[in-house]
Amino acid sequence: MIRKASHAGSWYPGKRESLIKEIESYFLDDNFGPGKLPESLNLETRSIIGATSPHAGYFFSGRCAAFTYLNLFKEKIPDTVIVLGTDHVGYGGVALLGDGAWETPLGNLNIDTELSQKILSTSDIIVDDSSAFTGFMEQEHNIEIQLPFIKYCAKDKEVKIVTIKISGTKDYSKFEVLASDIAASIKALNKDVVIVASSDMSHKNVSNSEQLDQFKKIDQAVINAFVEFDPKKTLLNASKTTVCGAQTITTLMLICKNLDCNQGKLLKYYTSSDIRGEFGYCVGYFSGILMK
Repeated sequence: MIRKASHAGSWYPGKRESLIKEIESYFLDDNFGPGKLPESLNLETRSIIGATSPHAGYFFSGRCAAFTYLNLFKEKIPDTVIVLGTDHVGYGGVALLGDGAWETPLGNLNIDTELSQKILSTSDIIVDDSSAFTGFMEQEHNIEIQLPFIKYCAKDKEVKIVTIKISGTKDYSKFEVLASDIAASIKALNKDVVIVASSDMSHKNVSNSEQLDQFKKIDQAVINAFVEFDPKKTLLNASKTTVCGAQTITTLMLICKNLDCNQGKLLKYYTSSDIRGEFGYCVGYFSGILMK
């Protein structure tokens, strides 16, 4: 099956040329973006294993996401990207798409069936359920938003993906089991795999500079725990907020811990109010990486 690009033409451009132009403008933005296009060093080994990436419409989140993918693809272009998605629309379980592809305006991204099947055979929690990503669930945007960046940064290489939807439970022990199973599956295969946690940060109306500063302090507590590489503290701090991917960020950290990462780094944080230059409904966007 092919999961359609249901948010192309709305949350991001639906035409190839327009999408490439917009993605490149976010990489080249030297204010909120990294100020340069992605380039791979083609190294033999990898130290950057995982990253967070926001998932709002590209006008707001694209510059922050550019930091994520610039760094994930910098050392070398991976074979496979695992995208951990949250659940905004009430799925309630943990599922992956076992085979097929996801459509993007830049071309389809195929599922890494070898890795997805290995995860399914290892895990008692994750199920193969295409309905978690299609039909009514196509309203869920947070995995789809990541894919054009992956396809763009892949250049001529066929980078594959594994997409996993994680419901909004706050059960840390469940995330530990999930992470252990996913990490064991990665270790069992001779592939270069990186992991992305799709999550925006806090969501709240802000009316003045004082409220915006307080908004940022709340997000900063989550970011600090991420940089300290403390997944339990990250989950605790995120659970006190309106961060929508507490479970994806926590699972990412635990997977990377199982893959010998020992440090986190903040790449970029800003809010939609910073982008708009005005107050009102505000969302935070965070790019961070986890490294050996």
